[in-house]
This record gives sequence, C-alpha cells and structure tokens, in this order.
Amino acid sequence: MVSARREGERLVVFIPGWMSAEQERDWVAEMVKRVEASEARRRSPGRNNDEALMRRGQELSTRWLEGRARPSSIRWVPVMRTRWASCTPDDATIRISERLRDAPGWVVDYVLVHELAHLLSAAHDEVFWSWVHRYPRTERAIGYLEGLNAAAELGITGVDGDPDTADGTDGPVGEREVGGFGGTGPGMEPVRATGT
Repeated sequence: MVSARREGERLVVFIPGWMSAEQERDWVAEMVKRVEASEARRRSPGRNNDEALMRRGQELSTRWLEGRARPSSIRWVPVMRTRWASCTPDDATIRISERLRDAPGWVVDYVLVHELAHLLSAAHDEVFWSWVHRYPRTERAIGYLEGLNAAAELGITGVDGDPDTADGTDGPVGEREVGGFGGTGPGMEPVRATGT
C-alpha cells in the first residue's frame, strides 16, 4: 500500500491517491522514520571515526579470524582512486576508502575481513580465501561492491595488490602493499578501481 525508496539524497514515498492530506502527512512521517531506522541498523559501527573502525576490525578478527589478524591501525582515508581499501602487512596497517563510509555495515565488515586476512596471507591464494570465506556474507558483499562500481562508473580495470605502486596508483612507493580490494573472488582476476 505505502512504500518508500531512496533516490540519491531524497526519500520518495509512494502513497495511494485515495488517502487524505492528513493520512499522507502521517504516512510520510512514518516512512521517513522507518527508512532512517533501517539505514541506521545497516550502517557500520566503524563509520564514525578511525577508533571505531579499529574496534570493529578487532571484533571481526576475533569473530571470523580466530583473533589472529592483529592490525596496528585501521583508518579511513580520502577516496582512493584505484581501490576500496588496502593493507600493508609489513607494518600491519589497513586503510579503508571514505567511499565506503556510507555503505551497509555488512559490506564494510567484508572489506575489513578481506584486508585483515592479508595480515594472515598476503597473496590472494587459497589460504587467503579460506580465511575470507569464514565471513558469511562474502559473496553478497562482493556482488554489492561490483554493483556499486558499475553504477558509479568507477572503471575498475587493474590488478590489486601490486607490490610496486610507482604506476601512479594509491599507496606509497616501495612498501609492500596488498589487498587493494576492488571486488574479487577466488578464480577471478583481482581488480582496481580507477575512478575518482
């Protein structure tokens, strides 16, 4: 009967034409309340700041990676041109693109698990994917990120995890940086986002 959906920053509420103006006002207020509550439940607990993101990473490591992944830092960074996130195993640092700050919590959790798994296995090999697939929404999150990439026309093109980033992509030159996640799975070529 009454439904709502997001269109960018706007919430569009669909109301039957037979409702009175008063009923319409009541339903719009109700649907705004419902959608905002639903969006709040889906947001990542780590979206507020770097400390919250670090806490969430530690929680996910404990829950899905036997507590074995121990990052020295996890932080939000300005929008990365070429990836969703990255990890430098040498110093156990993880960076998550601001582009994901408003993504559903289960997507951010997947990206965190993906990057945390690089602290246990740097390459995108079977060992790495066996860790990542402990997170139950792995495939769904990969699909979400691929859809986000396509919808935003980010132009995912390259391979993530190149040890040398002197090619003008994100990451410091000379550091071994892996896991620049662009939406990959076992048996698929890892990719990098090249959009802005």
